Amino acid sequence: MQLNSIGVIGGGAWGTALAQTLRLAGRDVLLWAREADVVEDINTRQVNSVFLPGIPLDPALRATADLTEIARADAILMVAPAQHVRTVATTLQPHLRAGQPIVNCAKGIERATGKLMGQVLAETLPDALLAALSGPSFAADVARGLPTALTIACDREDMGRDLAEAIGYRHFRLYWSSDRLGVEIGGAVKNVLAIAAGIVAGKSLGASAHAALVARGFAEMRRFAAALGAEPETMMGLSGLGDLILTCGSTQSRNMSLGRALGEGRTLDAILGTRRAVTEGVWTAAAVVKLARGKGVEMPIAEAVHAIVEGHAAVDDAIAALLSRPFKAEG
Repeated sequence: MQLNSIGVIGGGAWGTALAQTLRLAGRDVLLWAREADVVEDINTRQVNSVFLPGIPLDPALRATADLTEIARADAILMVAPAQHVRTVATTLQPHLRAGQPIVNCAKGIERATGKLMGQVLAETLPDALLAALSGPSFAADVARGLPTALTIACDREDMGRDLAEAIGYRHFRLYWSSDRLGVEIGGAVKNVLAIAAGIVAGKSLGASAHAALVARGFAEMRRFAAALGAEPETMMGLSGLGDLILTCGSTQSRNMSLGRALGEGRTLDAILGTRRAVTEGVWTAAAVVKLARGKGVEMPIAEAVHAIVEGHAAVDDAIAALLSRPFKAEG
């Protein structure tokens, strides 16, 4: 399948970085953004000063506020915030062709339904060929052309390979997988765990506590993924462990930086009030916890994050509860 033109839905940092990467890969790219100032910024000044400041964009990258233009592309990357994917996809659906590849790049779980993004897209775009792209990647690194490796998952191997060839290039390496579910789970759960890692940093609990948090968080992610039917190997790869290590290890991550601010004593409303970009883990935490409880999966770190962001527990009380849990076998 020829995939020369790519539409990118979402003018935030990640959507803009992916659009820039596609230009570096030699594709014709059109970026859809909801914000009129972002569209104008990209088209007239070749920058996205709102969400990805300081990084010059390819002059051939064009932005639009018209979803019908995006629908004409050979393939489309869905990079809208997770809680808005259903609305955007529903609007897009009448303009799509049967069999058009749609690559989910949103990392989250729909709070209202507890559904992963692939499930949302399967409901709203039933005639599309679905794939998922996820892995350890900061938008600024990707937009600057720094080396990055991610996983692209698709039910059909031929389509997965075609998408990898179309989206990837020398500095943006893509590894194919058939486990879309596992790829999406890793991308969603790591955001919740990154808030916890940020809290550890904000409370100055030390590097040892950070390492323990990441390791035990990964155990929660693996249990959760297994209960939902994902492949264990996927969680050990780029879109699972790889993304978790990155997102829990740097305040470039919006989720970790939010957790750090919580640990330093700032309120959630105050933190979110200064941000235009979405911090997905805040909205995903409730969905993860609800799904885990329904499957009988124990996820004490995710539960603690959920309690904190919902205002059900103070940070110090949530930490004390975790440290008071009984000793048990690691496995």
